[in-house]
Amino acid sequence: MAFNVRKRGKLTYYYEGDRPVLSALVTEEQADGDLKIHFAGLTGGYSAKGVLGLNELVSMDPHQEVALVFRCWEKWLVEAGICSSLRDIDFVEMHAFGAQPKTPNILADPAGYAAEQDRLRQAYAEAYSSFFADNLPENGVPCRFTVHLIDFPDKAASYEFYSTALLQRALQKG
Repeated sequence: MAFNVRKRGKLTYYYEGDRPVLSALVTEEQADGDLKIHFAGLTGGYSAKGVLGLNELVSMDPHQEVALVFRCWEKWLVEAGICSSLRDIDFVEMHAFGAQPKTPNILADPAGYAAEQDRLRQAYAEAYSSFFADNLPENGVPCRFTVHLIDFPDKAASYEFYSTALLQRALQKG
């Protein structure tokens, strides 16, 4: 899939379709030639299934979902011709929206619901920190991490992420 690309001043928009709602990526040229990259929000549920063309839907499993979101972002970077790997960029900020558990029902089983919230938060923390340690050990980790606990339309996913990163051209010349 090739992105439609629209350049406007220092910004370049990478999007799909003729009347997009969102851009998958927006890059911002920096004065020194580096690129600030803004990644659209994604879940590891229906979003990742669609972007990656997966047959299986991952549901309420942060260990799989976190990796899937990063795989989607890497796919977009490659398809946009920005770089060849997440190892080429440095994440500056990470924002996440944590979904409420889908089961058990909070009214029918409040203790079970609370336990599921705890499980999801623990699994998410492990998956997120492990992703950077295992996949980007030479890179830094974002300085800002914000989690908003809400619910969102993807009924399979436990989290939705969006992020900002920097492609530092001087690091690519080696």
